[in-house]
Amino acid sequence: MSSASTRPRVGVVVLTMGTRPDDLARGIRSVLDQQDVTVDVVCVGNGWDPATAEPALPSGVKTLHLPENLGIPAGRTRGVPCVEGDVLFFLDDDAFLPSPRFLADGCRMLADRPELGLIQPRGVDPAGKVSPRRWIPRIRKGDPAHSSTVFSCWEGAVLTPRAVFEATGGWADPFFYAHEGIELAWRVWDTGHVAWYAGDLEAGHPVIDPARHAYYYRLNARNRVWLARRNLPVVLVPLYVGSWTAIQVLRWARRPKALRAWFAGWLAGWRESPGERRPIRWRTVWRMTRAGRPPVV
Repeated sequence: MSSASTRPRVGVVVLTMGTRPDDLARGIRSVLDQQDVTVDVVCVGNGWDPATAEPALPSGVKTLHLPENLGIPAGRTRGVPCVEGDVLFFLDDDAFLPSPRFLADGCRMLADRPELGLIQPRGVDPAGKVSPRRWIPRIRKGDPAHSSTVFSCWEGAVLTPRAVFEATGGWADPFFYAHEGIELAWRVWDTGHVAWYAGDLEAGHPVIDPARHAYYYRLNARNRVWLARRNLPVVLVPLYVGSWTAIQVLRWARRPKALRAWFAGWLAGWRESPGERRPIRWRTVWRMTRAGRPPVV
């Protein structure tokens, strides 16, 4: 067992709205139970004060109260300055770590492979439900236990070196919900690193239908457009948006209500400001293409 002075120090940001106290307690406890790492944990309350939690959060867990719900990516970003550590770990309040060695194994992976700038684990439902295909962020899904480079990430549990995260500019605050994991992965690639799906690292998370949110279809479309406008060279913007428009039309052709909501968001994506534009370099486009996923699909 390593000494405290040699253990990796991990800054952990747990995001919550305070609506799932049992899940939140499980997730935080799974972080505090991690072995051979030192964790510095902050619980960020998006429109809720974690200091008022019942039962109270464990001793040593910091709290950050955001009086207004700023959205998922912005909430995560606000937690980063509150924790110390060369590695950052983002955990949603309904996720948890089944293994007490998750963070130690993830940190060792980052140390052994300095080209990795982001690690997304394999998501597993604790009740045994089949994990959604969207949790494996690659075109050819294959075996969920197979690890590979990826070009987006499921955001429920994400491990990243702090230096890489800061170089990316962080989560896409204006997005509020949906697709911030794609932008983060693209920007990780733009730092010269790669995003990695670790099929041998497991995070627990219940299978939940994302369409439960009333704004799902609108923000899904708006953020697709914003993703292109914020991150792609100008010539690739219409190619990316066009390909996803065609995919959604084919996917939801028999769901006119969903398609109408989606196109309302699509129009908003062009009419509203997406925030800072930081296009990835053509060298990054080439690296992503050689790795199997040009940023036009």
